[in-house]
Amino acid sequence: MSKREFTFDDLKRILLEGAGADEGVDLDGDILDSEFETLGYESLALLETGGRIEREFGITLDDDVFTDNPTPRSLVTAINESLSALVDA
Repeated sequence: MSKREFTFDDLKRILLEGAGADEGVDLDGDILDSEFETLGYESLALLETGGRIEREFGITLDDDVFTDNPTPRSLVTAINESLSALVDA
């Protein structure tokens, strides 16, 4: 059974568990609209993050989810849309 809401705190936790954080990047700062690349997360780290989100929340993410949602704010929104679609199905 999947959780109903994916939060920014969930994203931060999963990013840290899977890829850590670059020195000088404060994930507790105002990063909602910063691009993942600027935060030091490149494609491999984002693939790992996506896999962890899929397993933990019981959803399947589109291959382009990180390309289409390059910031934490847009990614959280996209994942919640996926979760909502799963619940509504």
